[in-house]
Amino acid sequence: MARPLVIKVTAGADAPERCNQAFTVAGAAAASGVPVSLWLTGESAWFSLPGRAAEFSLPHATPLDDLLALILSAGRVTLCTQCAARREIGPDDVLPGIRIAGAPTFVEEITMDDVQALVY
Repeated sequence: MARPLVIKVTAGADAPERCNQAFTVAGAAAASGVPVSLWLTGESAWFSLPGRAAEFSLPHATPLDDLLALILSAGRVTLCTQCAARREIGPDDVLPGIRIAGAPTFVEEITMDDVQALVY
């Protein structure tokens, strides 16, 4: 079995290539059967809201909403608690399947045996 992959994306529309790289890697991992956990932090927190990923556009890139749907169907997506609070995003605001959790949960995920962690 493949090693689980935890990806933390801090960039959003403010750094589109870096943001898309994180979603692309997470999507490729999910499509390949790798257990993947994508954390939305900083400006990427906005993509937890319905319709926001569809608004993102980057030439020659898979649409972000397609990647997010793939990751949600095969992996886990988490919105950072503090990032959500700073943007006044609550549990009822986010897309189905996205959970809100904080640093202790992130630390727990990345310190499990055989986990690979990436930050974008």
